[in-house]
Amino acid sequence: MRKDFTVDTVSDGADETAFVEAYWTRVWEQEGGPKGAVDRIPRKPEFRIMRPYLDQLPKGARLLDGGCGLGDWTLYLSRNELPTHGLDISRDTVAKLKSLFPDSDFAVGDIRDTALPAESFDGYFSWGTFEHFEEGLDRCIAEAFRILKPGGYLFITVPYDNLRQSLIKAFDTKRETEPNHQSVRFYQWRLTRGELRDCLRFGGFQVLDIKPIHKRQGVLRCLHHEFGLSYKWIATQALSALLAPFLPGMIFSHMIMAVARKPVKHG
Repeated sequence: MRKDFTVDTVSDGADETAFVEAYWTRVWEQEGGPKGAVDRIPRKPEFRIMRPYLDQLPKGARLLDGGCGLGDWTLYLSRNELPTHGLDISRDTVAKLKSLFPDSDFAVGDIRDTALPAESFDGYFSWGTFEHFEEGLDRCIAEAFRILKPGGYLFITVPYDNLRQSLIKAFDTKRETEPNHQSVRFYQWRLTRGELRDCLRFGGFQVLDIKPIHKRQGVLRCLHHEFGLSYKWIATQALSALLAPFLPGMIFSHMIMAVARKPVKHG
């Protein structure tokens, strides 16, 4: 597992929980806040991977969207006969979701300690959230295990420590392991597929699948960080779209997605 860092411009040196809330509140504000953009959900790679498992759930199955952000996934699934509880650490974002979508189920909460009843969900999905606590993923995974019913599915994505990233790290002798500037702080963990598999297995889950996803985003980041091309340039966007289908995911994918299951009790 490899640490990524960021400059803290939002929390004024607050503790990690306050920093995570402030950071993501600002991100969602910069994206324009909740809009109910549900039409794009079926086209996302996460949905294509999880759909066969969702189809196996009983009628009326309940899902948890851990770190729901702008709430699009909660809205889409709830409107498609899968009641979904959206949970997020950003109080401002959840307040806006409740105001805009009063018939939907949103609440403020910490995915490390949700205070939700044990064995109360048939499925739990969380996109890019488990990695944002410096203590590691274990508490998030333990809480997911606690609130899932036996046989329930867990779907998560985390940043991928792909082969390109590993090589950059191995040969970058100038990069500090722990930055010492006081405004720079921990941002996220980046994992290999084996590390994510082990975290889930140690947490009691049966790991069913782990796939690299978001290859185009990884190519775009490569063009920016390694070649200095701006994200905003149309040429950069076009080049990433052109190259991504021909490049290997193990080198360029930005995220990995895991599908795991809480074992069924016997006897």
